[in-house]
Amino acid sequence: MSAAQETLNPTTDDFASMLEASLETTSMTEGSVIKGTVTALEKDMVIVDVGLKTEGRIPLREFYTPGDDTAVAVGDEVDIYLERIENALGDAVLSRDKARREEGWIKMQKVFDAGKPVNGAIVSRVKGGFTVDLGGLNAFLPGSQVDIRPVRDIAPLMNQDQPFMILKMDRPRGNIVVSRRAILEESRSEQRSELVNNLKEGEVREGIVKNITDYGAFVDLGGIDGLLHVTDMSWRRVSHPSQILTVDETIKVKIIRINAETQRISLGMKQLSEDPWLAAVAKYPSGTKLTGTVSNIADYGAFIELEEGVEGLVHVSEMSWTKKNIHPGKIVSTSQEIEVVVLEVDPEKRRISLGIKQLLDNPWDSFTDRSPVGSTIKGEVRSITEFGLFIGLDGEIDGMAHLSDLSWDISGEEALATYTKGDMVEAKILEVNIEKERISLGIKQLIKDTGAVPGASKGKTVTCIVTEVNNGGIEVSYGDDNEGKAFIRKSDLSRERSDQRPERFAVGDKIDALIVKFDKKAGKALLSIKALEYAEEKEAVAQYGSTDAGASLGDILGAAMKTED
Repeated sequence: MSAAQETLNPTTDDFASMLEASLETTSMTEGSVIKGTVTALEKDMVIVDVGLKTEGRIPLREFYTPGDDTAVAVGDEVDIYLERIENALGDAVLSRDKARREEGWIKMQKVFDAGKPVNGAIVSRVKGGFTVDLGGLNAFLPGSQVDIRPVRDIAPLMNQDQPFMILKMDRPRGNIVVSRRAILEESRSEQRSELVNNLKEGEVREGIVKNITDYGAFVDLGGIDGLLHVTDMSWRRVSHPSQILTVDETIKVKIIRINAETQRISLGMKQLSEDPWLAAVAKYPSGTKLTGTVSNIADYGAFIELEEGVEGLVHVSEMSWTKKNIHPGKIVSTSQEIEVVVLEVDPEKRRISLGIKQLLDNPWDSFTDRSPVGSTIKGEVRSITEFGLFIGLDGEIDGMAHLSDLSWDISGEEALATYTKGDMVEAKILEVNIEKERISLGIKQLIKDTGAVPGASKGKTVTCIVTEVNNGGIEVSYGDDNEGKAFIRKSDLSRERSDQRPERFAVGDKIDALIVKFDKKAGKALLSIKALEYAEEKEAVAQYGSTDAGASLGDILGAAMKTED
């Protein structure tokens, strides 16, 4: 066989070689990293043989990395990313940059899985944070993850090789999120644990005030912060920490508590001095008169500072004998110096009860001396309530005239409607209760009415003495001292018309009659002998029985009050 025939008709060995080469080619997967050999350098291109039909051409710039000036040389074996086995021109499409990124992803995944830090450099600012170069891979650094505290100037941290912790990896999307803060917190935690182990409860240390809040201040003890609560700053009342502390101020503090689990440290300043309450009982016995400063005013009273760290409360009820239901701020003002008296000391609850009104004369005591029960007073109607009138009296105190003590003849509601605020009225003192600070007054009791006679009221039977006889009836007096004055009309002298003659009575005669009505204008009561006879008859009928029942007492009084011709 000629050579030409051999060329056109390959042998079995040639077919085997061609099949093996074809299998090797098809075993290469597009989108994977393969080994290649540099076969030539042409200007700005690198020729790489990866075992395909043709060699690939890669830009020389892809073989350089920042900070590495090492040049690629013929014969070097390099990792190459196979994008396409063959393009339209029959050439392999290769990339050194993509190979390097694939290597970076594999490396980052191993670091992420191991929970280890990775070095990188902040290279640029983007929305919401920064871009970090992790040796060929770009990662996102959120602004909140730059430092433990907010960073005002990022410039000193730019382009500096430093460690970062990978928080999240999303290879399909090509996203990596890193944190510099996590590295700092871990380092800080290790330092904090070491510092906490060197601290002891009860120890006194110097610290620098780093931050002030509404509830306290954070103090740097040399790499570790402790909380100085506002209640532990002073034995006295502190409204806000800024009253006694400033940022960057150096202070002495005592370590009160150390929580080993949370590594929280509680500090105190007031614990460096003796508790003034320890001597309060001996120093402020009940009845002691003192001068203090109003430190705070509340709805229920005022706090008085007696000395630094010791305050007492004057309850609103102990401020004035007469001013009730008034805000304490209307009586005292903040920073005012006032005299008080100690009422009670409770060292366990750290409370001192104080009083102001006890330093003044009790107007209730002096009032009873000036105006005993039964005397008449005159005052202004200060307020009108649904249950009576409040009348102003001497000593800025009030007395109350109840509805039932306003009038004899009309209901309390009707009588109340006849008064207006500011009216000057006279009243009788009925009762004084100093303990309850109450004065009961009566207006109707000043009226010369028989109702004021003890034991005499409408519907009652009284024994009378005839004081005068005239054509219309008879005048009588009654009561223990005959202070009650009354009139019995001619028609009420008897149930029998023949006995309704005034002349059958003489001055000095004693007779029994029933009180029918009170006449406020006349200052007399109207009595009836006839009504009494009817009442006695009804009582007898009720007691012994009768076939025809008698009239009711109401009927009797009604009939007695009718005027007969």
